[in-house]
Amino acid sequence: MTKRVLTAYFMHETNTFSKVPTPLEAFQKRAFYRENEIPEVYKGTRSAMGAMFEAAEKYGWTLTHPISASANPSGLVTDKAFDAVADMILKALDGPKVDGIVLHLHGAMVVDSYEDGEGELLRRIRAKVGPDMPIMVTLDLHANVTQQMADLANALIAFRTYPHIDAYERSWQACDLLQKTFQGKAKPKTFIATRPMIHGLDMGRTQKGPMRVLLDRADEIEAKGKIHLISICSGFTHSDIRDVGPTVTVTVDGNDPEGKKIAEEFMDYCWEQRDYVGIELLPVAKVVSMAKAGEGSRKPLVIADYTDNPGGGGYGDSTAVLKGLIDAGCKNVGFHAICDPEAVQQGIEAGVGKTVKLKLGGKTDAKFGGGPIDLEAEVAALTDGKFIAWGPMGGGVRRDYGPCMVLRVGGLNGIDIVVITNNGQGNDLGNFTSMGIDPTRKDTVVVKSMHHFRAAFEPIAREVVLVDSKSLCSEHYAPEMFKKARRPVWPFDNVTPNAR
Repeated sequence: MTKRVLTAYFMHETNTFSKVPTPLEAFQKRAFYRENEIPEVYKGTRSAMGAMFEAAEKYGWTLTHPISASANPSGLVTDKAFDAVADMILKALDGPKVDGIVLHLHGAMVVDSYEDGEGELLRRIRAKVGPDMPIMVTLDLHANVTQQMADLANALIAFRTYPHIDAYERSWQACDLLQKTFQGKAKPKTFIATRPMIHGLDMGRTQKGPMRVLLDRADEIEAKGKIHLISICSGFTHSDIRDVGPTVTVTVDGNDPEGKKIAEEFMDYCWEQRDYVGIELLPVAKVVSMAKAGEGSRKPLVIADYTDNPGGGGYGDSTAVLKGLIDAGCKNVGFHAICDPEAVQQGIEAGVGKTVKLKLGGKTDAKFGGGPIDLEAEVAALTDGKFIAWGPMGGGVRRDYGPCMVLRVGGLNGIDIVVITNNGQGNDLGNFTSMGIDPTRKDTVVVKSMHHFRAAFEPIAREVVLVDSKSLCSEHYAPEMFKKARRPVWPFDNVTPNAR
């Protein structure tokens, strides 16, 4: 008998310290596709939804896909936005009977009325479909996973790469497990383990350190075939909620005690390695001097503005690094990006080839990364901000940064500044090439990103450095920032080692 499977993509990573709310319009201007629009956008792509269509064809499923919606990380999701998307998913369950569900969520969505956005969505779905419906959920490895999520989903399947280049593979993993459930070969249930810690696992970096150790252990255990899967999440620290922090979830058959045992053992190691930090953030002056010294090189120095990362809820308009480069008279620089819709409109009004005088960036909150720069520059290019991201993080999926322009400072061999309307980090070479900039021919390339940029930009770089622009996504935490997190909690309080 043909199985009917409902799938939906509803993703937001909520930085509760951001002053920029996330209404429905934020989803609509980033990636918001309904029903029949979804196959056109995702079929044939190496994306979570792309895998769903392939699995449906392989297993003979009838696929129902009411919505695919994501918004750039920012502040609290409004109740109206959450309810609107949740209702689209719930309404799809009113049609022909569904046999199983695969959801693609982030795991760190915070809504005006709900700290655990994903848990609330699952609660509403469970209330409608009952306890026996198999529900598989893929998550970002920066999820703040809750007990509610583990209780309501049969499986929680987290990314295993950072940069996240395995959404396609994790979606396939969810589909394969769902098919085994349909065949009676699996009865998945998920156990969760936590520790009282705000952050850990080196913020989820998977190349080395404790995250790599645990992922390798997970591979070994899964290969033995006695459990279904292990998911390791470092948490999303820019979120003042009760359940912020790292988790391990293990999916087994039924009430197999091995699930809880493995989860607790993994979290013991997470606790032991809680102080591990695998990166160094440099001051602005240092990276500017490196850029200046490397002029004329054959490969670019790639500078990542770590603390103004739009992918973590940063405002994307801090000016500290750009001002340093301009003041130093740096040459042959590609800069992505300053999010400044007002400046883009001024450029559009002036036209390509014209010189404009404007205040650029620093308009959201000047105390994070500097205020606006008074700039006189040439409008070198204007685009609609749309392109297909073919890099490891893109997989052939459409991107939309809204109307964009390139401002050129210092002539043809000066600094090319991409200015965008829709906030978003630079993690694809298309962020530059779609604007007429070849990043491989620049002496210096700047992106606002913590880690995702590495998938596309590390291969072209002579060196990669991270800079602290003193912006919103700083990794320096103070107890007074976390008013809702469970206490006691490390690193703010004296916590019993291995406390659970």
